Amino acid sequence: MAHQHGEGDKEIIYVGDSRIRANRPKMYPKDYSEYPGKTEPFFPNFLLKEWMVAVVVLVGFMSAVMAEEPPLGDLADPTNTSFIPVPDWYFLFLYQLLKFKWAGGPYVVIGTVILPGIAFTALLLAPWLDRSPERRPLRRPVATGLMLLALVATVVLTWAAYDEHEKQLATQPPPVQLGGPKGSIVAPNDPGYEIYKRQACVQCHGEKLQGVNGPTLIGVGKRHNKEEIIKIMNEGLGPMPPGMFQGTEAEKEKLAEWLAKQK
Repeated sequence: MAHQHGEGDKEIIYVGDSRIRANRPKMYPKDYSEYPGKTEPFFPNFLLKEWMVAVVVLVGFMSAVMAEEPPLGDLADPTNTSFIPVPDWYFLFLYQLLKFKWAGGPYVVIGTVILPGIAFTALLLAPWLDRSPERRPLRRPVATGLMLLALVATVVLTWAAYDEHEKQLATQPPPVQLGGPKGSIVAPNDPGYEIYKRQACVQCHGEKLQGVNGPTLIGVGKRHNKEEIIKIMNEGLGPMPPGMFQGTEAEKEKLAEWLAKQK
């Protein structure tokens, strides 16, 4: 503000605002030295520790990969009707989830889209859904409870899928060694054997009854009689569809009679 007192004379008066404190403290961040043992610079201290941990984990992981050869199954065969498909272990819980009526069949969209979508959306929105400053799990019951529920559900579903798959594999007939007494074909000159070799069943059970894409038929006469074998031919069993035999009823009788001799 300026006042004029005379010709050529000017006086300048500075007016201060009393609402602003002249000695207010400056808002500078505190130095690391004021927090001994509680904090450290991000670079290079913290970042270097993270790199060291990552290197140790990577080296350990690569050592485990090189030390244990990954298990490989048989070559893919579209004609193998006895093959039981199963996903990798980290997808077993979703595989098992689809076996429930409310998450499979006509409701498969629930198990494949809705439930996984809710889980991943909640994971992405977790920083905004739970804004508690507490770091201890007991002080965050909602977030801790949901995380434990998801973990327990994943473990239980994975175990259930693995256990069911192992039981299915246990029902498969064991491989039979050919050439010995237990691997011999009974009555190879029987007309039923010629009928067997002309039928499509030889493609699954093998020319020597050893089992190729289907179970072995060596010793089938110990498990089924002639009438039961004819019923299996007509109605099917397991992965074997009905009506596979393409021949006359007389040929079916001879084939079933010959298979019943395989003991």
